[in-house]
Parts: sequence; C-alpha cells; structure tokens
Amino acid sequence: MIRGNDPILLTPGPLTTSLETKQAMLRDWGSWDAGFNAITASICRDLVAIAHGGEQYVCVPMQGSGTFAVEAAIGNLVPREGRVLVPNNGAYCARIVRICRYLNRAVADLPIAEDRPATAAAVDAALAADPSISHVALVHCETGAGLRNDLEGIAQVCRARGKGLIVDAMSSFAALPIDVGVTPLDALIAASGKCLEGVPGMGFVIVRRDVLEASAGNSHSLAMDLHDQYAYMQRTTQWRFTPPTHVVAALRAAIDQFVAEGGQPARGARYAENCATLIEGMRVLGFRPHLEPGVQAPIIVTFHAPSDPGYEFKAFYGRVRARGYILYPGKLTQVETFRVGCIGAIDSNEMRNVVAAIDATLKDMGIGSAAPALRAA
Repeated sequence: MIRGNDPILLTPGPLTTSLETKQAMLRDWGSWDAGFNAITASICRDLVAIAHGGEQYVCVPMQGSGTFAVEAAIGNLVPREGRVLVPNNGAYCARIVRICRYLNRAVADLPIAEDRPATAAAVDAALAADPSISHVALVHCETGAGLRNDLEGIAQVCRARGKGLIVDAMSSFAALPIDVGVTPLDALIAASGKCLEGVPGMGFVIVRRDVLEASAGNSHSLAMDLHDQYAYMQRTTQWRFTPPTHVVAALRAAIDQFVAEGGQPARGARYAENCATLIEGMRVLGFRPHLEPGVQAPIIVTFHAPSDPGYEFKAFYGRVRARGYILYPGKLTQVETFRVGCIGAIDSNEMRNVVAAIDATLKDMGIGSAAPALRAA
C-alpha cells in the first residue's frame, strides 16, 4: 500500500499516508479561493455523514492538532458554571482534566485503572453521587494503553440523566462504528491525521446544531471560539483565520480513498486484521500485550517490555527504526511498555514485517527472551 523509502509509522498519529494523499499536498491554494472553500464544505458534509449525523449535526473544522479541537469543544460547549466528569484511565483522559482546569471549568476526575474500561455503571454512579455535574467528557479509545471505553453504554446513561456528552474520538473515528443517531452525544471530536489517514494539522468537532447555537459567548478564547468559527463559515464560506490549506487538500483525498475502500466497515476490518496479526506474531516472539482482548481497540497495542537486562528502549527503538519501522514509547506509569500502532495506510503484511524486524533486533541485542518482568494485575 506504500511506495517510497520512508519508515513506516506505527504510531497513533501522525501515521503513514498513501502516495495519493501525499500528492494532494503538491498544489498551493488561496485561503479565500472559492475552489478551496468548496473543498472545506465538502469535507464537513462527509464527516457528518460518516457519523450518521443527518441535519441535526454540523461539523466545525479547527486549525491545529486534535487537542486544539478538544479544548475548543470544552471551552464552548460547557458553560462557565458547568461541571465536567472525566472518566480517567490514561494520558489523554488526564489531558482533558488539565484542559478543564486551565479553562476554569469545574471538573470531577473519576480515576479508573489504566487497563480497565470506563463503564456505564461507573459513570452512572458518579452522576448519581454528584448532581452538579453537567457534562461527561469521554475518551472513546484511550491510546495511552490502546483501550476502548464503553461509549455506547455511557451515552445512554448521559441521555437518561440529562447530561451533555463530549466524546474525544480522536483514535476511533472512521475506524470504529459511531452512529450519533443511535449513540446520542453533544459533540464528537477527531482530527485529520488519524484513522481517516490524512496528515496532521486540522481538528474538527461534529456537534449538535442546537447545542452549538446555544454556546455563543461561552468561549474563553477568540482563536478557539467554535461558535464564531461556525457562524463565520456559514456567513462567508471561509475560515476566520489562515487555514492549513495543504492539510485540507490532503484530507479531501484521504476521505475519497476512505469511501472507495468501503468506509468505516472496511477500514475497521483492515485495522482489526492488522491488530490480530501483530498480536499473534509478537506472542510467538514471547511478548505479552498489556490489555485483555475484550478491551483492546484495534488502533495501537501496548506490549510489556522484555525483562532481559540487555533490553533498553532507546536502543531497541533505534534498531527497529533502522529496519524501517517507527514504534512508540509506552505511556503507562506502573510498568515499562512500548506501543505498536495498527493504523494508517498499511496492511497485515506490514504487521508481519515489523514482527520480523523486532525479531531480528532482539537477536542483534542478544536478548534471548521477550518475556516481561511484570505480569499485569
């Protein structure tokens, strides 16, 4: 699926893109040009359609990484007197807690073990215990470990209790099924450089139209004002400030390829096959995944580091990179791990190839066993 000599990015984003997506960035665009604005409008329509949003939802693109869009969503959609419950089982959940505190939004941090999912029952109990909570901010796939949280169940709890739900779907949108007609939520946040297989530089918020229209004046920031961005685009068809034109053009090409592949079902199936191939190949080498199969999302897999005294991540990383694959360091706090991504313009062949590269690297380093030092609790 890839042409060229660049290393394959086995990370949760940025990720390896197709030649067609790369080529889409070879043209320069004027930010006020009607042709460019038509591309932006078409992308927004398609993103709402991927989420099955119909007329109730709109898509607001934002310059910057996915975190920019998360901050914009919280700063706009949570009133200044609101209180946010964050089920927290990893680094990206913890980042939302920090965002709330920076924005002076009251936050209830619900700690959950980093190898356990956030459940509907846990969220329901937290909401019952604290009626002042107005919103829940959920990370769908916590890529700190590669874990999938129970979006569908939590959405039903939020609806039953009349709470707003803001979903960071950064690493799940376009890979896992999300139907906002069935799974009610206020806003879903993702970005160009993840499972759509574009390049980084544009976040977006798919948000209920009535919720967005009611948020005027909430924003803490001019640049992050989601409502103002939407209103300006509706009025002029243009972005308020200089857009990432090449990123937008690449995303248009990436979405076209996503549709041609068969949309979310086909992309999800490819990633699931990548994940299964990787885990089985690494198991043969002696590596053990951190997560149980039932909570493992097919996005990125966390493996326990070998207990062999000859193992050192920096050296391991460098040798695997020299063989053409870029891995990701671990994000966990309790045990030493590393991560291998399953997403991007890659297939199960690349998963077999990276396993072979890791096998050769272990031999080069004189590591006889990949067995971990610690067993998960």
